[in-house]
Parts: sequence; C-alpha cells; structure tokens
Amino acid sequence: MRQAGPLGQQREHRIAELEARLASASAIGVKAPVAVLAMAATLVLFWIKRSDIAYYFSPRAPLALGSEGSYHFDQLQSNRYAQIHGIPTVRGAYWRQRDKTFVLIGIQGAPVLVRRSALPGEEWSPGSTPPQPNQSPFGVRGRLLAQEDADIYRDGFAKLSAMGEVRPHLGRLWILLEGEKPRSDLSTLLFVAALAIFFLLNAWFLWRTIEERVRPASPR
Repeated sequence: MRQAGPLGQQREHRIAELEARLASASAIGVKAPVAVLAMAATLVLFWIKRSDIAYYFSPRAPLALGSEGSYHFDQLQSNRYAQIHGIPTVRGAYWRQRDKTFVLIGIQGAPVLVRRSALPGEEWSPGSTPPQPNQSPFGVRGRLLAQEDADIYRDGFAKLSAMGEVRPHLGRLWILLEGEKPRSDLSTLLFVAALAIFFLLNAWFLWRTIEERVRPASPR
C-alpha cells in the first residue's frame, strides 16, 4: 500500500531513483563501455603479435631454398619455416644477448642473412675485435623473414650491406633465424589462449549487459 502525502511521494521518488540506477548498471558488475574497451584492447594485442601468431600456426615443412650454385629465390616467403645450405660470408656481426653470443652472417650468392649462435672459435666479448666467422659450408633451418619484417635486425642488415657481404634480390634482403620452428614456442600458444578467453569473457559480459537493458521490466 502506497503512502500518501509528501513523505510517501519522497519515498517513491527515492525508490524510482534507485531502480533507475540499478537498471543502468549491469547485474554482473561490468558496464558495456568497459567490456567494449577490453575487447578492443584484446584485438590490438592480437594485431601487434599477428606475425608471431601466424608463424606459430604456419606449415612445419620447410621451404627448400637450395644450396650453393642452385638457389631457389622464387621460394622466398616471409614468416615461413625454411632451410638453406651455403658458404658463409667472410665477415659477420656479433652481439651478446642474455650472456650468449650471437653471430649474423650472410650466405655467399644469396640475399639471405643467418642469425645463429656462436660456434667454437667464435667467442667474442664486447669491446674486443670480432673473430672471423667459421668458414665451413653449413645447412640451417629456421624462421625466414623479409628485411621489412625484421626491424629488430636493422643494424645488422646495414652493417653487412656496408661491408659488401650481401646483395639484395629484387631489392630485398632476408634473414633466417636458426632453430625457430613453428609451434615450438609454447608462450605464443598461451598468449593466444589467454587473449581469446579474455575476449570471449568480455563479449559475454557485453551480451548480458545488453540483454538486461532490453529485457522488459517486471510488472510491479
């Protein structure tokens, strides 16, 4: 039974105000703009990591780029697993990363650089003169990237190009990252799974929020 008079009107006004506030907020505690923002942020992270994600799910069979004297440059594809055999260039670029020495060398007669771990006899410390890379012909498999897709190695490309050790093919250079195989990096799979779950969870929050707003009010 409703109360008459100013006190009753004030009480009903307060009840209506609370009901309106409850109607504007999701019962599950997540508002629509927050869910939409979270979904957008997830898509941005997917876009940033799209190259690593695509490589994780790429074919495991390596592209055969050939060997010295018979290279198959028509097989060059960025962000694919590939193999090549060749003679290393006379000079290379050295750097240290996480207490490990890496060497960037070219392959004679091919527009492909190779990033690999230092071999015995290639020990190097910052500030010292880099040794000559091991000159034995070698075969290598790994992740193949076009120069424009491997910006982190920009300085290495520039250094070996300035030395005259590598020449582009059709205006492009490439780099092969030794040992990086599709589906070998578990962190990429975990990253994709976590982002997918987060996106779907926020999509569910958004759907529930919209459903609550469009649901007919119960008769009083």
